[in-house]
Amino acid sequence: MSDTATSTVIRRADYTPPAFLIDSVALEFDLVPERTFVKSTMRVRRNPDAAPAARLDLMGEALELVSVAIDGAPHPAHRAHEHGLTVDNVPDAFELSIESVCKPAENTTLSGLYVSSGNFFTQCEAEGFRRITYFLDRPDVMSTYTVTIRADKAAYPVLLSNGNLVEASDLPDGRHAAKWDDPFKKPSYLFALVAGKLVALEERIRTSSGKEKLLQVWVEPHDLDKTRHAMDSLIDAIHWDEERFGLELDLDRFMIVAVSDFNMGAMENKGLNIFNTKYVLANPETATDTDFANIEAVVGHEYFHNWTGNRVTCRDWFQLSLKEGLTVFRDQEFSADMQGGATDGAARAVKRIEDVRVLRQMQFAEDAGPMAHPVRPESYVEINNFYTMTVYEKGAEVVRMYQTLFGREGFRRGMDLYFKRHDGQAVTCDDFRHALADANGRDLTQFERWYSQAGTPRIAVRTAYDSAARRYAVTLSQRYGDAAPAARETQKGPLLIPFAIGLIGRDGADLPLRLEGEPAAGGTTRVLELTEAEQTFTFVDVEQPPLPSLLRNFSAPVIVEYDYTNDELAFLLANDSDAFNRWEAGQRLATRELLALAERAAANEPLSLDDSVVAAFARVLTDESLSPAFRELALVLPSEPYLAEQMAEADPAAVHMARQFVRQRLATALREEWLAVYARHETPGPFEPTPQAAGHRGLKNLALAYLAELDDPSDAIRLAVAQYDSANNMTDRAAALSALLAASATRSAAQADGALDDFYRRFEREPLVIDKWFAMQATQRGSQERPIIDTVRRLMGHPAFTLRNPNRARSLIFSFCSGNPAQFHAADGSGYAFWADQVIALDALNPQVAARLARALELWRRYTPALRERMRAALERVAAQASSRDVREIVEKALA
Repeated sequence: MSDTATSTVIRRADYTPPAFLIDSVALEFDLVPERTFVKSTMRVRRNPDAAPAARLDLMGEALELVSVAIDGAPHPAHRAHEHGLTVDNVPDAFELSIESVCKPAENTTLSGLYVSSGNFFTQCEAEGFRRITYFLDRPDVMSTYTVTIRADKAAYPVLLSNGNLVEASDLPDGRHAAKWDDPFKKPSYLFALVAGKLVALEERIRTSSGKEKLLQVWVEPHDLDKTRHAMDSLIDAIHWDEERFGLELDLDRFMIVAVSDFNMGAMENKGLNIFNTKYVLANPETATDTDFANIEAVVGHEYFHNWTGNRVTCRDWFQLSLKEGLTVFRDQEFSADMQGGATDGAARAVKRIEDVRVLRQMQFAEDAGPMAHPVRPESYVEINNFYTMTVYEKGAEVVRMYQTLFGREGFRRGMDLYFKRHDGQAVTCDDFRHALADANGRDLTQFERWYSQAGTPRIAVRTAYDSAARRYAVTLSQRYGDAAPAARETQKGPLLIPFAIGLIGRDGADLPLRLEGEPAAGGTTRVLELTEAEQTFTFVDVEQPPLPSLLRNFSAPVIVEYDYTNDELAFLLANDSDAFNRWEAGQRLATRELLALAERAAANEPLSLDDSVVAAFARVLTDESLSPAFRELALVLPSEPYLAEQMAEADPAAVHMARQFVRQRLATALREEWLAVYARHETPGPFEPTPQAAGHRGLKNLALAYLAELDDPSDAIRLAVAQYDSANNMTDRAAALSALLAASATRSAAQADGALDDFYRRFEREPLVIDKWFAMQATQRGSQERPIIDTVRRLMGHPAFTLRNPNRARSLIFSFCSGNPAQFHAADGSGYAFWADQVIALDALNPQVAARLARALELWRRYTPALRERMRAALERVAAQASSRDVREIVEKALA
């Protein structure tokens, strides 16, 4: 109940099966924005596997009850209340009919049934269905649904719901009706309804079994030209799931609908996926390469849920990672295969680096804060707060470890057994683990700790080389570092950690690996299974002292502690055959230098950068044997939030000063190289959203961004103006505008201001592009003389800005609070006061969005004393004024 501040703690240990089951549901909707009439007819029976109950308790929120009937007769023994509907004196099996009214036009929470741009949409995960009708709104109650929708035909010509369309008819008074049937049992969180003035791009395909399927992407008419990439991504996802996992589309049709007002990225409702427009709409003029890649990934993710989430769903919300972690892993593998196929390791590594970079910056920070929780949480106050990086991204890493342990074939065997055992059921993370274990003949009892322990493990590595015996010993010890209290409380013992390692010789080549006791060497990368607090693994026949390449391909979500020298890191950056670890070496080298510089900046000491670091970056920049996409990733410095997280006391101003110094130093020292790379990687001709073309654009635009850091950025301004004027795609146009904004920090802002005005005029009818316009201004570099918070406050008064649209709020407010740390953490606390204002304002409109913004200060205790006190004051102010339990759970945990 997101609109109350009740703080009841729900615990996994208290789970009990539902006292009643609902076998089938027939829903009838008479759609009117102000008052929508809903009739629900359910076949209900007592659950033989649950304790008997004297009454039926249904959940309901913001509903007006009209009538209750059992087996066709009015049933007066009922009472509606704040939390739902209680029905007394019910038989063992019966037909329950409930008539009620909801008010979609007033629903600013965007949970349940609501109106956006004059159309009707739903969002029911996690607990939105109870805002539509009274129901057992929990994932372990699975029912078949028949849905009849009636509405004014002129206002709402398209009527959609889950499953297959079985009937359509015209009604008197200009109304019409559509009846939909979903033959597969599903929990209520997967229910969907859409009605409005929409058009569709359609394709018919044949699945691997020869069945014809209808695919539709529904959008508002003016967006139809931006649907081709989403459709192509859907077709690719369908074929990939057939080939990789043998899973076929089961319904006659599959629909995607785009809506601009949406709290999440997308939702996997059975057969009727509802998406934020951000993850559907794309053409070269409006979408960047990143947008194209994200659309492919999210379309794939939601389609893959059809099996991992829909056909097999969660028993309870504590098992959320059962569907989300598994499906994130599947979409990551899909994107990697689309980018590099199953065999192109270098191309796949680019995707792996992108995913790990997000995990480290966001999930590792979550593990160190007050919201730290296991992949399978033990308790929550508001389930919407647990759609977290831990559940999704760390959950995906846990699934990936199964594949690392068993290989692709072993993982597929486990997936096959999982579906054979549990198709059509609501199950647990343990059920998935047991299927993987049984399919591969392994005892995975210890592996369960990955689901129940919070925090990020640390692996300390010690090595010793015995030249006489030609033996190389690697000792691994696992522990948890400075974990949050929530993490320390869940730790139960050592984990089973797959730790991939390689050994590199003096010539830069991988050495063959033979562990003590093995008859012969096998390969150049070995996955060691660390199961104890400390273990030593000894390699034999090692002819020379090697350099270890540790945790190849990031084989487990851990922090590795090994004291490489700068020279060793530079050697790995130049030679490691594992592309991920090559990138990792550069990031370690940069992080070490940046943290040292930040300490000097905080002490007002002069800054300098060793020439060897510049030389290491120069080698990557000029190495044409490396792909442009990899070079771009390798040349991007660690982010300011990540660097601040590595400090004993985070000092955003010092980190920003250090990072800007290094960027300027690299720009100055390598100016000619950046100019050459810019010229070499231009992509003339028509725009192509391929990974190869995107890699060239990415490296070229990175070169432009570095050139904009020069004390004299005239080259960057000249190139950026020309690129902006001639761009035939949003990637290049947005990169040019960003470069002009960066250059304006040291030069006249005339070119940047002119480009900003032009950008707005060009795209004022494209909401997603205007989101970029807001975000670029919110994240631009500022100074004490030119604080960006003033720009953000001014933009909040812009006619195009509204707090009611989550995308618009995220583009300006979230971008400033989370994406511009040096300005947000201003010493005067103005950023925190602004944050508090916006959390309180959003809380009154949309608690889910407000709670996500509230998390911007959850790590406040890790900052310098002066900042800490100002953050505490802002948190206390929000705690005193927040009305939803969504926000209260976040700020109360932060303050506890």
